[in-house]
Amino acid sequence: MSKAIKILLIEDDVNLADNVVGFLQDFADVQAVTDGLDGEFEAQEVPYDLIISDLMLPGENGLEVIKNLRHHNVETPVLILTAKSSLDDKIEGFNVGADDYLTKPFHREELLVRVKALLRRSGVYSEDNTITVGDVLINLENRGVQVHGQQVKLVGKEFDILTYLAQNKNIIVTRDQIFDRVWGIDSDTTINVVNIYLNNLRRKLEAVGQNDLIKTLRNIGFILEVSDA
Repeated sequence: MSKAIKILLIEDDVNLADNVVGFLQDFADVQAVTDGLDGEFEAQEVPYDLIISDLMLPGENGLEVIKNLRHHNVETPVLILTAKSSLDDKIEGFNVGADDYLTKPFHREELLVRVKALLRRSGVYSEDNTITVGDVLINLENRGVQVHGQQVKLVGKEFDILTYLAQNKNIIVTRDQIFDRVWGIDSDTTINVVNIYLNNLRRKLEAVGQNDLIKTLRNIGFILEVSDA
């Protein structure tokens, strides 16, 4: 399974966090933090596809994390994972911007079903593990790319950039967002590497007739623009 999907887990129960990471690791790249403040910082700095958050957290509780993220226009879907199961608790979570609610204890299979449902809703995941943008078919499982049935050979980061842009088709993403998503905020690589890989990716797409798929908006960012959104 591809690791193109990135999930942030905010959970202070280390044993539970390890179990969730272990269960989801074949489905997605899961980053776990144990503190609400760390989780909020991580969610603002790195573009994640989904956030799974406990409510009772040190530093800052889960409701505060979600509320602050929404205040700063971070619209990443949030699945609350908590032992608090009353209707009032659920309503409060939804009111601050949560997207779904799973009560502890839970079955791992239900967690995966809810994760997939939220990712499908946001257009990041499909059951056949592919993304189609215009004439381009991206296979997340075998990291293959086809245009009208013709294979396009992309090396690691080229594929990751194309996938990230496709997951955000018709949405402007900045160079910083691409760097943080593909290389990570802790990378020692300079941000100029984004331009190098984007140029290589464009050349390979142009070779199969995709001449204007990825557009540059000067001093703003990049957009993969298609008319089928």
